[in-house]
Amino acid sequence: MSTTHPHGPGIRLNAPAPGWSIAADVVVVGSGVAGLTAALRCAAAGLTTVVVTKARLDDGSTRWAQGGIAAALGEGDTPEQHLDDTLVAGAGLCDEEAVRALVTEGPAAVHRLIATGAIFDTSAAGEIELTREGGHHRRRIAHAGGDATGAEISRALVEATRAACLRTIENALVLDLLTDAEGRTAGVTLHVMGEGQHDGVGAVHAPAVVLATGGMGQVFSATTNPAVSTGDGVALALRAGAEVSDLEFVQFHPTVLFLGTDSEGQQPLVSEAVRGEGAHLVDAEGIRFMLGQHELAELAPRDVVAKAIMRRMREQGADHMYLDARHFGARMWEHRFPTILAACRAHGIDPVNEPVPVAPAAHYASGGVRTDLHGRTTVPGLWACGEVACTGVHGANRLASNSLLEGLVFAERIAADIALKAAAGTLTAGAPQPPGTPSVLPLIDPDTRPAIQRIMSIGAGVLRSEESLREAATALQAVHASAVSGEHAHHAKQAEPGVDSWETSNLLCVARVLTAAALEREETRGCHWREDRPDRDDLGWRRHLVVSIASDRSLVVTRTERTAFPATAPDPLPGHRADPPSPPPVPPTVPHVPREHQP
Repeated sequence: MSTTHPHGPGIRLNAPAPGWSIAADVVVVGSGVAGLTAALRCAAAGLTTVVVTKARLDDGSTRWAQGGIAAALGEGDTPEQHLDDTLVAGAGLCDEEAVRALVTEGPAAVHRLIATGAIFDTSAAGEIELTREGGHHRRRIAHAGGDATGAEISRALVEATRAACLRTIENALVLDLLTDAEGRTAGVTLHVMGEGQHDGVGAVHAPAVVLATGGMGQVFSATTNPAVSTGDGVALALRAGAEVSDLEFVQFHPTVLFLGTDSEGQQPLVSEAVRGEGAHLVDAEGIRFMLGQHELAELAPRDVVAKAIMRRMREQGADHMYLDARHFGARMWEHRFPTILAACRAHGIDPVNEPVPVAPAAHYASGGVRTDLHGRTTVPGLWACGEVACTGVHGANRLASNSLLEGLVFAERIAADIALKAAAGTLTAGAPQPPGTPSVLPLIDPDTRPAIQRIMSIGAGVLRSEESLREAATALQAVHASAVSGEHAHHAKQAEPGVDSWETSNLLCVARVLTAAALEREETRGCHWREDRPDRDDLGWRRHLVVSIASDRSLVVTRTERTAFPATAPDPLPGHRADPPSPPPVPPTVPHVPREHQP
C-alpha cells in the first residue's frame, strides 16, 4: 500500500488568490487543547509560531468537554490498567504502542497542564479529585468546575497563549495546504471573516503545519459538536494527498439531552460523569435496562450503552430513554454538575425532581488523518493531533475522557518532533507552487447542507446496514454530481466562493469518505454497528481502512494487512527514536482568573 503522495492529487477549493501573506516556522490550525498545547510548546522551543482558528481562541470543542481528562493519577492506579481499559474499549483496533505512549506520558502531561495554569477540582487535602466514567475500572478522571473541565483547560491555555504573545489569527477558515515543488508542506491558505488585521483570503507560509481543527460532527443533523466542527481539517488533508483512516468509527454519545425529534444542530451533552456518580438509565416505566447487558451496567463503554439505548427505543417504539439522578439531591447537582443542571433547566427540565430525557447523538470521530507516533501524516511537513487525527489510540471506539489526554500528549510529541527537525536543519520548504490539474474543486451549494446532514443521520447514524449506506452513498453522489455538472455547464447556477460553500463542500467530502468506509467494513465493531452484519469478524476485519483521493477525484480505499498501521513516511533523521525527547519547557505559569472519498 502506498504511504506517500509526493505531489498530492492537486485539488483545491475554488477560492480567490491570497491577497496577503505572513511567514512563520510553524502554523497551528485550531485552538483547542491540542492546537494551543502544540503552539505553546513550539514557541517555547524558539520557533516562530502562528495560531489560526476558525472562531475565537476559546470557541472549539475543548471548552464543551464536561467530564474531564483521564490519567493514572490516583492511588493504586497505573498506566498499565489505563492501557487495558483503553484496549478493551477500542475493540481490537487500537495501536498498542500509541496507547502505551498515551497512558505512560499522560500523568506528567497533566501536571504540565497544571503548571501552565489549569486548576482542577481538589479534595480538602489538596489532592486532585477523580471520578469514574464508562469503560474505566478505576476513578481516574480529573475534572474542573464540577462539569466544566474543558472550559477551564481552554481558559488556561488561552491565557498562556496570550501571555506568551503568540501571533493568532481568529475568525479564519483554513482553505488548503500549500506545497513546494517537491511536494513538501509550505503553509496554508485561509479566509479571515469580518474585520481584523487581515481580511479576505491570505496565506501563512511555513514549512510545518499542525492540523488541530477538531471533529466533523456537523455532518449529522444532531451532534454535541459546536458549529465550527465541519470536518475542515480532514477535507484539507485529503485534498493535499494525505491518508485518512477509521472514519467509519463515529462515536455517538449515549446521553445527549433529547429536545424533540425535529431538533437539529448542537445538542446539550449530559456527561458520562453523571452515570459515573451513580445515575441510572431507565425506560419510560422506570426499568434499568442496562443491568445484565454488561458487567459495568451504565458504565459500559459508550458503544455498548448507545446500542442498548437504541435497542430499547426500537423495542418500545420510543424516541428517547431517561437518565434518573433524582437521588443525587439538589446540593450534589448544584456543586458537581452545575453546567448540566443549568442546561436542563433552560429547556424546562429539572433533574433534581424528574428523570432527564436522553438519546444518542454524534459526538466524536475516532478516526481522522492518519499519523504516526510523532503526529506526522503521509504528507511531509504536515502534522495532525486531536480529534482531526487518527493516531491509533482510540481504535474502533474511544474510551471516555481519553480525547483531552490524546490532544495533550500528542501535541507535545509533535512539538518535540518539529523542534528536533528544526535543530537538525531539516525543517525547510521551497516556494509554494500553484496546483496542478485538475485544480479547482466545484463548490457545493450551501442550501444542500441540511440535506447532507439528513442523509447521514438516516443512512450512516447509530444504526447502519448495507441498504441504508448504499442509499446514503447514492444520495451523496447525486449532490456531488450536481456540482460537477454545474462546473461544465455555462448556464448552471454555480455556488459562489465563501464560508458557507467551503464548509458545505468539506462536509460533503467527509460524508462521502465516511459512508464509503462504513459500507466497506462488513462487520459490527466498536461504534460501527451494521444491522446486517451484527457480529465482530476478527479474522477478516481486525485491520484498518485507509482512504485517499486520486487526482481524478475518485476515492482510493485500501485495507491494512494487520492491526498496526504502516509507516507514514521514511524517517529522514538517523536514530530518531519512537520516543521523542522531553517536551520543551512550559511557558511561565499565568495568574488564575475566576472561571466563568471524493470531495
